[in-house]
Amino acid sequence: MPVIAPMPAARPARISNQRDGAEEDAAAGTTVDHLTETYRAHYRSLLGLAALLLDDTASCEDVVQEAFIRVHSARKRVRDPEKTLAYLRQTVVNLSRSALRRRILGLKLLSKPMPDMASAEEGAYDQLERDSLIKAMKGLQRRQREVLVLRYFADMTEAQVAETLGISLGSVKAYGSRGIAALRVAMEAPA
Repeated sequence: MPVIAPMPAARPARISNQRDGAEEDAAAGTTVDHLTETYRAHYRSLLGLAALLLDDTASCEDVVQEAFIRVHSARKRVRDPEKTLAYLRQTVVNLSRSALRRRILGLKLLSKPMPDMASAEEGAYDQLERDSLIKAMKGLQRRQREVLVLRYFADMTEAQVAETLGISLGSVKAYGSRGIAALRVAMEAPA
């Protein structure tokens, strides 16, 4: 039974209507005390519900605590005190789904290692080969080096190389074949 404090004499007494009674009933079911009692009585069962949906205890505890915070902030909308537990359960389920979605999205966004990633030894070997290729390229005649660089490193056709260097197509083929032969000899020779 609610305690009614006497009103000061200077203020006129309010006439209660049906709307005031409905507001009192709604406020009675969603008070902080009712929520505290619900917390004490149902925290473990809500934690078990979250544990069925999530895989680690910390996430489960976070979800249940967040559910109580959300219900507390929305307690004026929960009109029936009997529905507070159902509202909490639904909030736990929704928050668990959101947590799982965030995890899945995080896993999708993680960078995946390259399957053909070279080891450190292979990288060092590639660097040595590159260095020896550059050294061999420097030993070629100027025209041979220009033709090979434009043809294979710049990925130009023989016609484009001829136009770029201002030489005939036959000259491009001759410089290219002689340059490749000279590179083979230089790369096979012991250092």
